[in-house]
Amino acid sequence: MRLRWASRHSLLRPFLCFPFALAARYGQLGHDLQYNGDVSRPRSSGVKVILITCHDPCSRSQPSVIRRTPTSMRSGLGALLRRGKAFQGSCRQLHRVAVVGSGNWGSVACRIAASNALRQPDVFEPEVKMWVFEEQVEGGKLTDVINQTNENVKYLPGVKLGENVRALPDLREVVQGSTALVMVSPHQFLKKICNDVSNVVDKNATAVSLIKGMDITPAGPQLLSTMVREHLGIDCSVLMGANIAKDVAKEEFSEATIGYRNKEAGELYQKLFNTSYFHCTPVEDVEGTEMCGTLKNIIALGAGFCDGLGLGTNSKAAIIRLGLLEMKKFSQALFPSVKDDTFFESCGVADLVVTCLSGRNRKVAEAFVASGGQKTWEVLESELLNGQKLQGVLTSHEVQQVIVARQWEKRFPLFTTIHKIASQELPPSAIIDYRSVAA
Repeated sequence: MRLRWASRHSLLRPFLCFPFALAARYGQLGHDLQYNGDVSRPRSSGVKVILITCHDPCSRSQPSVIRRTPTSMRSGLGALLRRGKAFQGSCRQLHRVAVVGSGNWGSVACRIAASNALRQPDVFEPEVKMWVFEEQVEGGKLTDVINQTNENVKYLPGVKLGENVRALPDLREVVQGSTALVMVSPHQFLKKICNDVSNVVDKNATAVSLIKGMDITPAGPQLLSTMVREHLGIDCSVLMGANIAKDVAKEEFSEATIGYRNKEAGELYQKLFNTSYFHCTPVEDVEGTEMCGTLKNIIALGAGFCDGLGLGTNSKAAIIRLGLLEMKKFSQALFPSVKDDTFFESCGVADLVVTCLSGRNRKVAEAFVASGGQKTWEVLESELLNGQKLQGVLTSHEVQQVIVARQWEKRFPLFTTIHKIASQELPPSAIIDYRSVAA
């Protein structure tokens, strides 16, 4: 702690003992409190003005200045003490946010995080870095276009991300030094991403996964948050919910669920993502929250098959209800700690409903039926999703590996039927006869 007097003006002499008292009280904070003692020229009233500059090194802002006349000096020192207490609360490491992924949902998540980072300067550093898989768009590199226009013109056109967002093509540069990692890449790329950055991740960092899916290992199914935690050696929460990206980007009222193991991490990511239009509820159930976000994409394929067959809302409602039952049963069979209440959060029934009504998996499944099986999933994905990835078919394949390995086909007839339709082992019309398929 440094106390510096720039003047020996007689007006300040009565207060020579004050800096030492202040040092004793706040010296442990390591603040650089500078008492310049600058005295202005006499005003017309003949009263001199004393300037006290109080600088907090934890802040990037200019030093604060308290202006006091000699008669109000005592109250000025009280204000300085109160400011010192405020500094005590703010003198902690600010979180540096990195968004790993820049697709449709990744860009929306980055926009929210960037806005909240600026709104909470006592918690987050202002700049938010976003990793972008480099592509050529509009005659230039996508990262350059984003940084010049403040817009992801390919995956979220017409929406400004925030002036404090910086797009970078170097994954390691984005992650290094960051303490709040937002993982929002397609799930089939996550393992490689983790391997590429494992030796540059700050060991005091935490992560939150917005990715739906699971990984199948020789030891059995693995949640993606577990993959992050094991590969990077850091805590990983999850954020799932009824979040159609284009609607959230328009700031329409939406909800999300934050599943956490560490309460402080859950609170941190609630601060990063909660807004007046995007309500985030933390729950202590990572497995339940993540399984809901993963499995609902399979049921959305079934809803799309219904639409492609021209079936009415009764049929789709039945698929949604039956799907929710199998989601709950499958989740709790793999992870007994999964809570019943989690399925009534945004990540559960709400996300299932919205995905079956308007999500990309429903859309492509409807087109799959309309094509009569003449177009592959890969072709339909490229035609309809503008570079985004279809998750439901891959997740269905992964889940079915678990079901077959454990001989659970009869326990999960709807999952099994949807997988067989997606694999073209059965016609789409089999969706309404799902019970006999697994009998």
